[in-house]
Order: sequence, then C-alpha cells, then structure tokens
Amino acid sequence: MTAPIAASRPPETAALRPDPVALPRDPGGPANLIGMPRDALARALAGAGVPAGQLRMRAGQIWHWLYVRGAGDFAEMTNLAKPLRARLAECFRLDRPRVVTRQISADGTRKYLMRIDGGHEVETVYIPDEDRGTLCISSQVGCTLTCSFCHTGTQRLVRNLTAAEIVGQILVARDDLQDWGHRPDGRRRITNIVLMGMGEPLYNFEAVRDAMRIAMDGEGISLSRRRITLSTSGVVPMIARAGEEIGCLLAISLHATTDEVRDRLVPINRKWNIAQLIEACRSYPRLSNAERITFEYVMLKGVNDSDEDARRLVRLIAGIPAKINLIPFNPWPGAPYQRSDWDRIEAFAEIVNRAGYASPVRTPRGEDIMAACGQLKSASGRTRRSRPGQVS
Repeated sequence: MTAPIAASRPPETAALRPDPVALPRDPGGPANLIGMPRDALARALAGAGVPAGQLRMRAGQIWHWLYVRGAGDFAEMTNLAKPLRARLAECFRLDRPRVVTRQISADGTRKYLMRIDGGHEVETVYIPDEDRGTLCISSQVGCTLTCSFCHTGTQRLVRNLTAAEIVGQILVARDDLQDWGHRPDGRRRITNIVLMGMGEPLYNFEAVRDAMRIAMDGEGISLSRRRITLSTSGVVPMIARAGEEIGCLLAISLHATTDEVRDRLVPINRKWNIAQLIEACRSYPRLSNAERITFEYVMLKGVNDSDEDARRLVRLIAGIPAKINLIPFNPWPGAPYQRSDWDRIEAFAEIVNRAGYASPVRTPRGEDIMAACGQLKSASGRTRRSRPGQVS
C-alpha cells in the first residue's frame, strides 16, 4: 500500500483577484447568465429583445463563449454585433466566484478559497495525477450533516450554492490552470469532477443537477457523465433521482458497518439507516460492472477498522457492482479521531480484496495545505456571525 506523500517543500500561497468586499446582489438586478440551463438562457435573451428567429443561434454563440472559450466579459464575444453586446451588458452579468487565495501543496494539489455573493467563501481543490486531473467542488457553504470525522461538518450550514457558483468553480480553476482551448500537449488539465467538497450535494439537488448538465454538455465543458462522481452521505430519497436526472457515477460516504457506529460518525444515518441506504444503491440507475458505485470508508483507529468490520462490509454490499475506497483519516485541529495504522489498513484491504472487490487506499493529497478529504472548511460561518444584523 502507498504511504502518504511527504512534503518536500513548503506550500505556496498566492492571493488572486482580491475582493475584500463582496456585497449581496440586488435580487432585482441583472441576471447572471453563467449557470443558466440552455432553455433559460434562450428565455432570458428573448426578454432582452433578441428576435425569436435568432434565439437559438445567439444562445449557442454565448454558450460557446462561456464554456468553450471561457469569456468573462461580453466585449470578448466578437462574433456578436457591438449593439447586441452593449445590450447584453446592460441586461445581464457574467459573475464567477473570485479567488481570495490559492495554495499549492508539495504534491501539486491546489486549493482555492473562493468568495461568492454575500461575502461567503467556499473551497475548491484540484488534484493532478499522471493520467487525470480531478477537480473537487463544493455545493454548499458549510454543511448541515455534522459528520464527526469531517472538518467541514464543524462549520454550520450558511446557504446552498447557486448553479452559477457551482459551475463558476470549474471556470475559475480552468482559468488558473490555463485549461481553455487546445493545449500544446493536447491534454485537458481538468478531466474529472467530484462533488466531494463542502456540503451535501443531494441537499442542493436542482442547482447541482443544472451545473452538472452544463459540465456534461457536448457543446460546452464537455465532460463525460462517467467522469463526474457525486458523493452523498446518504440522502436516500434523492439517490434514484440523481441517477435519472444527472446520470453521473455515485459515491457513498459509508464509513461504518453497523448502525450504532454510523449513527455517531454520520448522523444522517439516524434518518436513513444502512439497510435503507444499501437498498437505494442496489436500485441506482445504470448500475453495472462498468459503472460501479464507490463506497468511501474513512479509516479511524479503533473505531471502524477491525477485521470484523471488513467482513461485515463485504457482506453488506454483496451483489452490488462496487469498489471500496479506503481513506486514511486526514487530521484537522481538534479532531477527535486518529488515522488507522498502516498495517491495519492493509489488513482491512486484504480482506476486501479477497472477497473480489477493488479496495484502493487513497493516498492523502494536499495535507500540508489542509486540502485532503474531510479537511475543507471556510471562514464564512465566523465571518457571517461577526457582521451584526446579517442572517443566513
């Protein structure tokens, strides 16, 4: 098994696009075209006076500029007539999150702290590998689930992100990585998206769905649905809907093999227990050996890492096309748990492997910049509470 990567140099921190005051948008002000579904974009253009006979063409042109070329200003859209560009600038905006800081780990992982409307902040992480580049994006500011091993869970929920703010994380990362157009090596820097950042994606379903449809659009960001993975802690009623309306791969934050332990680690289990969660997984649309469910399992010393836990895990998921992603616990200040010893993780993985399941041990990435799984947390909750009269 692979040991953690040791930091060979201190992390790099850079301030990008500083935005010290991000005020809430006027609800009656210009609409943001980023994040709009295609049909909504066409309706918005119609409302701005674009003739009906031009709507499809103009919507397609703007879509291309936003998601293929990465335009951040209507003035860049040079195949639109100047009067139309001026009219669009009067009626709409193209707002993205703004990067407050960018940190680069010794292993190449990048963590972005991004500021959104209302002065709130979320974190986004880019993880480079030899054969792929994975962007881990957030769906909420904070989280409502309070999983006891997760740093994000210590930050109370502030609000859901909009589709624009979810898609915007992709656009901002592509800017930073110079991932637009044709690269000299012919390779994209961002090849995969995982909804494993801050928040529970299925508690913000519509915005996540609309954002991922933009990410999968063949005339836009153009990522295959099989290169997008949605991770849920177990919002059972929404799992089938995610498969039907998004169609991406599914990851389940399982982390325990008994309700007694999972109630403590993942409190949503008290609402939908392990049996209900596993049954929803068995019914997930498109489930096959080619599109397996990933069961995420954080390894906590003396809590969930015994041989009996491994055997129970195998029995629980029997018959489900799956792989088990073993995640060494990533510590954070004040964490009540410790990472399982490596020989214990290896013994656990061996039992799972012998049962016929792939059980890769996730190499911790970005630990030196608190970018590893379970370590993300922004200061939005603290910032919000420090502003008198501001409510969520």
